[in-house]
Amino acid sequence: MLKKVIGHFTTITRHKILVMKECFKIGLYKQGLTHDLSKYSPTEFLVGCKYYQGNRSPNNAEREETGVSKAWLHHKGRNRHHFEYWIDYSVEKDGNPMTGMPMPRKYIAEMMMDRMAASKIYNGKNYNDHFPLQYYEKGKHHYMMHPQTEKDLVKLLTILDKKGEDYLYRYIRQVYLKGK
Repeated sequence: MLKKVIGHFTTITRHKILVMKECFKIGLYKQGLTHDLSKYSPTEFLVGCKYYQGNRSPNNAEREETGVSKAWLHHKGRNRHHFEYWIDYSVEKDGNPMTGMPMPRKYIAEMMMDRMAASKIYNGKNYNDHFPLQYYEKGKHHYMMHPQTEKDLVKLLTILDKKGEDYLYRYIRQVYLKGK
């Protein structure tokens, strides 16, 4: 069990530090410092240790074993950089009673840095700038995301895929976060 505790702590800390560095590159200093602090809370940390495998999110393993990930429900309800945080009841009379709400750009930018960092952590030396877009494409069929949020995220993922990190950082800092 100690091996799992150390492994999980190391993984989430490496991820947090990587997101922090990337957030700093785009000028999101406070978000970089506070990113994913809830992962160190007992609700998330203990479950993460129990289901730690080293090559994927422990939340998926918890979900497979119990049918629900209580750690994920806790996490997404406290971290605004997850689009799931922004799901609410719809005011529309027709269609799904739940819908994605628009996310502020600063949280979309943090979500982008989070996705990049997670891809780097889980893919290690095999990582390339296409992985975050590929991961998005694999799961997009079940996302409940506001259309503008999705449009913005896909644009950022595509910039990373086609033009690389340095261009993406510059674009987010100089254009996207300034509302252009």
